[in-house]
Amino acid sequence: MGATFLPGTTGSGQQTTLGVMGGGQLGRMFVQAAQAMGYFTAVLDPDVASPAGLVSHYHIQTDYLDEQGLAQLMQRCAAITTEFENVPAPALMTLGSHRPVAPGAEAVGIAQDRAKEKAHFVRCGVPCAPYAVIDTAAHLAAVTDDLLPGILKTARLGYDGKGQVRVKTRAELATAWAELKGVPCVLEKMLPLQAECSVIVARGWDGGMVNLPVQLNLHREGILAVTEAYEGNLPPALAKQAVAATKAIAEELQYVGVLCVEFFVLQDGTLIVNEMAPRPHNSGHYTVDACDLSQFDLQVRTLAGLPLVQPRQHSPAIMLNLLGDLWLDNVSPPWDQVLALPGAHLHLYGKLKASKGRKMGHLTLTGATVAEVRATALAAAKCLGLEAF
Repeated sequence: MGATFLPGTTGSGQQTTLGVMGGGQLGRMFVQAAQAMGYFTAVLDPDVASPAGLVSHYHIQTDYLDEQGLAQLMQRCAAITTEFENVPAPALMTLGSHRPVAPGAEAVGIAQDRAKEKAHFVRCGVPCAPYAVIDTAAHLAAVTDDLLPGILKTARLGYDGKGQVRVKTRAELATAWAELKGVPCVLEKMLPLQAECSVIVARGWDGGMVNLPVQLNLHREGILAVTEAYEGNLPPALAKQAVAATKAIAEELQYVGVLCVEFFVLQDGTLIVNEMAPRPHNSGHYTVDACDLSQFDLQVRTLAGLPLVQPRQHSPAIMLNLLGDLWLDNVSPPWDQVLALPGAHLHLYGKLKASKGRKMGHLTLTGATVAEVRATALAAAKCLGLEAF
């Protein structure tokens, strides 16, 4: 159970410090939200130039399992969170035995393993695609034909479309599993998709829970490209169902922190769960500019035991992901033209090297009406050479 850690100076004259495992852009935005509220921050990340480490009060540059690094983080911090789900669960268990950690090792451990994640969804009564766990050659041979065509996904360490292979036949399935080195995998049946969406909730130590608006997402090559957040982006009944399912998943975990759950909308209108992320999410970045409380504000509040109030979206918003592909030949995109558009909010993450598919930043467009925001977002996409949507 977490305590309440108020921002500012403690009774001993020290600044209240919040810690984060991981130094990427999600950690950077958590740090900025915490600092805006008056907290000191500490980041543990092995990269000397990590985006979060560059803006934090303290950067502990060690491996995630380094005992001295973990001890230093605990010494400095009142409470600790994580910015990505592949932080080793043993490190979170070590931290959690001495400090409030949100989310906890158990929840992160489930999100790290697709097989455990699917089993959790089933326990919650939230429908997911038909699937089979493949750990052995016997499991591979036992796969039923009705799961094909499907997508073979590594059970661990997959993100942004990595560790995934589409297969149509049993022969392709066997080849794909061999190419993935025979590691534990989950085979999911391919279903006819109409759309993708996500829901972000925040749950406190006391069990109180709030949610952000449902986000309509477009992925390209397995990476989020566009998020649209405004009233009417999905049918109201479907949006309500997605929020209820996300809250059920968080409640069953006794989750503390910010949780994102991604869903598929099938062509017949059925909603099925895809996966969850035990942290803020790329699809929620628009909340910094379009809501009175961002997903990072909620992350700070849940970690520090501060009151949770239902966020309000004050502007329709569309977010465009900015990948390293935009920096071809080391030439910067035309930011002057982009920023000349009304309601354009540019966020670059401070990464020193651009590469294909790497998330370098995002652009959020806000405005008074959905039509206005869509027109501006399409103009921005054209300016940047991005595909229309």
